[in-house]
Amino acid sequence: MTDSSAPILVLVEVSPAGTVLPSAAGLLGAAAGIGTPVALVVAPAAVSAAAAERAAELGAARVLVADRPAGSPLLAPVVDALAAAAASVSPDAVLISSSSEGRDIAARFAVRSGAALAVDVVSVSRDEEGPVAHHSVYGGAYLVDSAATSGTLVATVRQGAIEARAAAQTPSIEQLDVTPSGKRDVEVVDYQATVTASDRPELRGAKTVVSGGRGVGSAENFALVEQLADALGAAVGASRAAVDAGYVPASYQVGQTGVTVSPRLYIAVGISGAIQHRAGMQTAKTIVAINKDADAPIFEIADFGVVGDLFTVVPQLIDAISAKKD
Repeated sequence: MTDSSAPILVLVEVSPAGTVLPSAAGLLGAAAGIGTPVALVVAPAAVSAAAAERAAELGAARVLVADRPAGSPLLAPVVDALAAAAASVSPDAVLISSSSEGRDIAARFAVRSGAALAVDVVSVSRDEEGPVAHHSVYGGAYLVDSAATSGTLVATVRQGAIEARAAAQTPSIEQLDVTPSGKRDVEVVDYQATVTASDRPELRGAKTVVSGGRGVGSAENFALVEQLADALGAAVGASRAAVDAGYVPASYQVGQTGVTVSPRLYIAVGISGAIQHRAGMQTAKTIVAINKDADAPIFEIADFGVVGDLFTVVPQLIDAISAKKD
């Protein structure tokens, strides 16, 4: 029988500006469900204290802080800190966000430590032998489980997939001594933050997403999808067909070759539901499809479906939402 209060190490991602990224809430919530969350913050000294306090607010019972000097290599210092934290804590599992950096860090750490690696996890649980990772695979057609047969389980967790949240804790912050490994790595000489003027949430990790497909018809008509998203306070996504047709930029694309999302509500407007698109959104908690083709594959996975002309249905939906707000 394993210890359900065993430490679960969570890598808390911090932006260059020192802000704890939204993925931390879900990771710490998942950790609290299978053990005791222990957060690792790797950040410059000037912002690490605030980031550590934020991690405690999100449920970390213990926060380990490792300094990341300005101009240090991109990933090696984080992997070094993870190795030091794991040696100090002896966790049952290590949870890392399935971001571009997170996946790279997890792979490097797993290789270095000889640990089992589970990727793109949508939830975690614990059985009598230890932590178990749950995956949605083959475009959401199957749910499968994985676990480490020995040692620590390292898991990258899909952003937005975990709804559970941990209770806030009184900060217990410890400075972690890290010995640099000297591993070869990319060095960031300089960076320039890109500021996007938008009141909409970021697509990856959004709680509500409204996506448009080829059925929208044109870039001008895509404004209807954006209006619905704004009425709901949602992020805007798109199918690959809509991106390829030039309706919206590639950054909007949801699917196997785009962004993977796991919102509470996903509204597909004029999207047929090809398997490549479904692979990126099928783990949404509630799926609503609007399409004039009653045989569209999207209806196979939709919780609610509206068969009708989107140019009639969507304006009515926007009006109904606006009236509800008033």
